[in-house]
Amino acid sequence: MERITEASVLRSTELRLHALFLQGLDGDAVAYRAFLQATASHLRAFLRRRLGSWPDEVEDLVQESLLAIHNQRLSYDTAVPLTAWMVAIARYKLIDWLRRHARRDALNEPMPDDDAFFSSADADAGEARRDLARLLAGLPDKQREAIVYTKLDGMSVREAADALQMSEAAVKVSVHRGLKTLATLLKDAL
Repeated sequence: MERITEASVLRSTELRLHALFLQGLDGDAVAYRAFLQATASHLRAFLRRRLGSWPDEVEDLVQESLLAIHNQRLSYDTAVPLTAWMVAIARYKLIDWLRRHARRDALNEPMPDDDAFFSSADADAGEARRDLARLLAGLPDKQREAIVYTKLDGMSVREAADALQMSEAAVKVSVHRGLKTLATLLKDAL
């Protein structure tokens, strides 16, 4: 069985998003919609980790980030990793929000030191990705891929079925069995 690493999961995501983005730039509306949906899932996770005490703001920031990505799509340099470009935009939107929020709530509570705030969240995210990659490595390929596409990347069952060249029912079964196996692995680990 092929060993799944955090780097291979990230590389796979980067390649898939990059392909969808370029297809969208070439006029493929379905690919661009899939790109925006997958990007929204990634940005939502990125922003949730950083806005733990303000979960209501996450969706607004996701939408602001998606709008900025859409507006700047023609300025994207294809030599730069797409996910790094997207996260940079989301980070700028987050920093703008934090500045606005800090001014508005300056009398209530001081903001944490930005460097410590971001670095601890990045470290936590890295640990979570490594743990998830280790757990997913214990699954058969079809189950792992079905879970990654539907649960991590936010694809619909139909999109995942097309990508995996499986029936929708087979994708649902693979996800169910994979999640059941992961639950058992986690239960045994505790």
